[in-house]
Amino acid sequence: MRRLSAQFIITNTGAPLKRGIVTVDNGTIIKVENTNGSLTESQSVEFYNGIIIPGFVNCHCHLELSHLKGAVPPETGLGEFLIQLQKVRVNNPDVIISSAMSADTDQYNQGIELCADICNTSLTFGIKRKSRIRYINLLEVFGTDPEQAAGRMNEIIDLSREAAGSGLICFITPHTVYAVSLPLFRLIKEKTSQNRVTSIHFMETEGESSFVSDHSGPLLESFDKAKMLPGELKTAESITSTILNEVTSSGNLVLVHNTYADRETVKQIQTRKNIFWCLCPNANLYIENRIPPADMLLSEGCDIVTGTDSLASNGKLSILSELITLQQYYPSLNLQELIRWATINGARALGEDQDFGSIEPGKKPGLLLLQNADLINFRLLPETTVTRLI
Repeated sequence: MRRLSAQFIITNTGAPLKRGIVTVDNGTIIKVENTNGSLTESQSVEFYNGIIIPGFVNCHCHLELSHLKGAVPPETGLGEFLIQLQKVRVNNPDVIISSAMSADTDQYNQGIELCADICNTSLTFGIKRKSRIRYINLLEVFGTDPEQAAGRMNEIIDLSREAAGSGLICFITPHTVYAVSLPLFRLIKEKTSQNRVTSIHFMETEGESSFVSDHSGPLLESFDKAKMLPGELKTAESITSTILNEVTSSGNLVLVHNTYADRETVKQIQTRKNIFWCLCPNANLYIENRIPPADMLLSEGCDIVTGTDSLASNGKLSILSELITLQQYYPSLNLQELIRWATINGARALGEDQDFGSIEPGKKPGLLLLQNADLINFRLLPETTVTRLI
């Protein structure tokens, strides 16, 4: 049994508690006390100079790509990034597993408690069975050739059986609006009619819309140059119709990146229920040298969550690092809002808020300590750090 206190505790159930007390037993929150700032000295209370928050939720990661850190140069644009990624991809299972294992440990040490991870193979399954992080495994399907749709679907069904046989939580999910043919989208939709969570990369680069709507633009040109296009493209009418009509309406849908999201598209997409908008700003800067429009999404009432993407497009798998970047580009964002995006919103998006995301009796969210933040203006600073307490 431990009793912990700090200058502030962000519980996500109300206003931050000034010098409140959290009682924890074997990771479970037993009691939350509001002292109204009048904490008396007690040998039984551990006091920390900082802010106690719930454990982070990483809503988008590619653990399988951890071995590709620094392998693709930055700021090439998404089309070139994907082409280069295919060229440098390593097929040595020992290298992939070793790097993924190290990344899993780093994520835990960075305070990540729950993670939605994109899977193209089963190589990380053994790591996740033993991990201290709870993983939601999103088994990703892609394929632009409509003639290969059935084969692609059979492959991912086999992978889902392997994941289920390993005792892992898994959901089949499409890769992007442009890298999945319309026939494949419809096979995926049929198979995912009971999904609790679906995720899709969305508006990560400027050329997605024209690629889908009229088969033109810089993204298509990059794919054509690299001979990555089929003889015939079959896509939905638009990126909006793809999301609204070709993706399962079951459960929550996490749209990842949104770097080029515009207000009109957001308004249309928001007509679908249970949408969450995932921001991975460090990866967006690495690939496109562009930051997602967090302020616009917030003004449209979007439910925002955060992710790290992969080490192929990021220096580290740290949610705090993503939040600091957002704080730097959007100084008006409040610390409490940012923490909500990275904790309770993420837990809700993944359907795991019964245990994660907030500091409440009965939950096991993990507890983190933020230090070197601006406690007067309630903002993150470049030197803010995170330490795991529970």
